[in-house]
Amino acid sequence: MTFEELKDFLDFKAEQYEHPRFLESDPIQLPHRFSKKEDIELVGFLVSTIAWGNRVSIIKSGERLLEIMEQQPHAFIQNYTSEQLKDSQFVHRTFNSTDLDFYFRSLQAIYTTGGLEKAFENNTKIEGVKGRIVSFRTKFMEVEHLDRSHKHLSNPEKNSAAKRLNMYLRWMVRDSAKGVDFGLWKSISPSELYLPLDVHTSNNARRLELLSRKQDDWKALDELMSNLREMDPIDPVKYDFALFGLGAFEKF
Repeated sequence: MTFEELKDFLDFKAEQYEHPRFLESDPIQLPHRFSKKEDIELVGFLVSTIAWGNRVSIIKSGERLLEIMEQQPHAFIQNYTSEQLKDSQFVHRTFNSTDLDFYFRSLQAIYTTGGLEKAFENNTKIEGVKGRIVSFRTKFMEVEHLDRSHKHLSNPEKNSAAKRLNMYLRWMVRDSAKGVDFGLWKSISPSELYLPLDVHTSNNARRLELLSRKQDDWKALDELMSNLREMDPIDPVKYDFALFGLGAFEKF
């Protein structure tokens, strides 16, 4: 395909999959149950944190998180004490109750200093969304925690593609007009975003010659996003729907 043909194809696929029916099988359905900004962003963050493995199991674990938070995420976080989690066992893959207690305590601290959106503020040394993730990760880790919890919050400074954090930012930042993402955070431009690089997006990007790097890391993201921004510099991450949908639903 020529560049224009490829752009037309991906535009069509992005339009096809960015649709409310996408919610039926995706973990983003869980924050869609709420209307309050803080509830949406808290559920979105926690669900994106555990978003690895089978999507059915992710949704099931997300349902358990909502039960633990008594279906009132922001109120729960505001009043949380570690004692509340003592009898609430939680496990999703390698993320367990010890990690969850740390996450609840850190989120509580973040909401006393401006909230989640503010925590992703610009980094003075690292540009763009990479710097925002580094700033957030630094702030999140200020609360006392065990070293085991580090692995659950990806670090792009170590060349991680930070799939789950990039997915979370997509959810919070991109426009809500199509009924999938939320468009809640206005301090970050959609043009800054990086897509969540997973097996579907990376493999299909390589098939379509949008990505040559073999590793799924931040350097691969830089290469892929450079190509996607040529197609749409304003909203390049809309192509996440195309590349993911082609793999997850069409076995492209």
